[in-house]
Amino acid sequence: MNIVVLCAGTSTEREVSIVSGTKVCEALRSRGHNARVLDIYFGTYESEKNENNFFEGEYSLSDEVEKIEGFTALIRELQEKGKNFFGENVVSICKGADVVFMALHGQNGEDGKVQAAFDLLGIKYTGTDCLGSALAMDKDVSKQLFIANGVPTPRGIRLSKGLDTDSYYETVINADITIPCVVKTCCGGSSVGVYIPQTREEFDEAIEGAFGYEDEIIVEEYIRGREFSIGVVNGEALPIIEIIPLKGFYDYENKYKPGMTRDVCPAQLSDKMTKLLQSEAVHASRVLKLGSYSRIDFLMDEEEKIYCLEANTLPGMTPTSLLPQEAKVMGIDYPQLCEMLIDISLKK
Repeated sequence: MNIVVLCAGTSTEREVSIVSGTKVCEALRSRGHNARVLDIYFGTYESEKNENNFFEGEYSLSDEVEKIEGFTALIRELQEKGKNFFGENVVSICKGADVVFMALHGQNGEDGKVQAAFDLLGIKYTGTDCLGSALAMDKDVSKQLFIANGVPTPRGIRLSKGLDTDSYYETVINADITIPCVVKTCCGGSSVGVYIPQTREEFDEAIEGAFGYEDEIIVEEYIRGREFSIGVVNGEALPIIEIIPLKGFYDYENKYKPGMTRDVCPAQLSDKMTKLLQSEAVHASRVLKLGSYSRIDFLMDEEEKIYCLEANTLPGMTPTSLLPQEAKVMGIDYPQLCEMLIDISLKK
């Protein structure tokens, strides 16, 4: 198949997306597919590669997507000049592909906007559709849907930018949330903009830090316990993986820097707890109307009470990512997994 692996983009997770996209492309090419990565925002870097010959000729993966220094400032400058979100020839190239493998992460990629555009244009792609993507991306909306449908989740409150830290603190205390707590962006990913303040001073700093990323944030109760993640593929839960950071919590560095986290898969749990967690993962994916595959994150406290934290509609596909590790336990290697996700998505 001719496959576009769409990655990069404009979110804070651009670099992670490039790694995911590169690895997916390598894997699909090893399976005999004509796969090529494409930066959704900047398009192709070689002007002769337009929609008519993108899949033709020799291909050098290493030269295809650039890591742009200071890309945030560059993107802001380009947007002020009226640049379209889709890079040159991107839509035409995607329309000419058999399928688009979505290796995007974060805003303008995982939030349903690109999926909605592709639905209108008749472009086939992997993962969840625009509705499920939007529901899962907004952590406050997800939380409200979890509560309404009986999915266990930490208590939390949404805060909007514009008040002073004293007002935010009073609002949080009135919501029966105490320090330590979790402060995080409403629509972020990869643990960017996530803080666990231990003091009032750290709380104020966390509020300011989170609002530096977005205008809407969430403060929720802090659950001390074990962290798990469960892939859901084609409506079935994969083996559970336990995430054990060697220090701190599962933040951006611990997620993507090798050796910072110990992952145990399958997690050492009783049969009863394993079935409960897997059942709730499938339940959460259905509540959020997720598509062919997703990954659901959980915490379990010392009393073995579980809490669903969030859903990931386009799970990371880097060498240290969780979904590939879970699939490997089932005897599915990385290239097979990439191909399987395409097959399932096309059938749906």
